[in-house]
Amino acid sequence: MAKHKETGIKGEHIAENFLLKKGYTILHSNWRFGKKEVDIIAEKDGLVVIVEVKTRTSFDFGFPEEAVSQQKQQHLKLAAEAFFDENRQYNDLRFDIISILLNKDEVKEIMHFEDAFY
Repeated sequence: MAKHKETGIKGEHIAENFLLKKGYTILHSNWRFGKKEVDIIAEKDGLVVIVEVKTRTSFDFGFPEEAVSQQKQQHLKLAAEAFFDENRQYNDLRFDIISILLNKDEVKEIMHFEDAFY
């Protein structure tokens, strides 16, 4: 497996544990709608949170959260619509980004951007 894929998978596990410690329930990991994928779908206090996780090993290419492009946001919005069509028991939604910086498999920084976009 490519190194960047391994880094991404590690980051998603770190983000899930981070959210669990903050009282979130993980509903789905790597939820798919067609070719679109949502890293984490979580719930807290009746609010569904669509989470995009970005993990890097350096800031050489900018901050991880900056990699969530307008196109990626649109994909997440479409996937969220499909999720709500299948799960009508939920009403409220928020889009978050979790940004992780790793150094030799150690978390150097983790940032949770709540309500990152609409």
